[in-house]
Amino acid sequence: MSIINGYCKSITQLNRWLAITASSLVFIMVAVISFEVIARYFFDAPTVWALELSTLLLGPYFLLAGPYFLHTAGHVNVDILYSKLSPRIAAFTDMGIYAVIIAISCVLIYQSIPVAQNAIESGETSFSSWNPPIWPVKALIPVAFSLLLLQAIAEFFTAIHRAGYSTEAQT
Repeated sequence: MSIINGYCKSITQLNRWLAITASSLVFIMVAVISFEVIARYFFDAPTVWALELSTLLLGPYFLLAGPYFLHTAGHVNVDILYSKLSPRIAAFTDMGIYAVIIAISCVLIYQSIPVAQNAIESGETSFSSWNPPIWPVKALIPVAFSLLLLQAIAEFFTAIHRAGYSTEAQT
């Protein structure tokens, strides 16, 4: 097993585990929203926290599931032309797409680190009447984009393998 192949498998497994873990947040969001609906419409006692909590849980769910979706090709894709490409040309196309994702991820990591640092240092909270801390969600942004970067690099290596340039990075 080569280093690159081990890297690709390891980062994919990490992102898979994080996506599965983050997916459990959906059950909490459904329970919270259901509680809000029952409290509001059956007891005429709306909460001040339910909608905001479900929104705060949606952020980590979205951010932590995204890198694994890159591996599973779960993101939106225009398949009309791509499906007609030969496997080698499709691999070259993927290499270009992953290069763009790598570049964008680097920019987003660079831009989000100061925002996360500021939120952590100030103990940032929301401005609602419930006022929960939001700095953990903001701190997760550069982490999630770092995971996306690492997964895009793994997918880039896999595309190189599919293009026929290497015997490594088989995932």
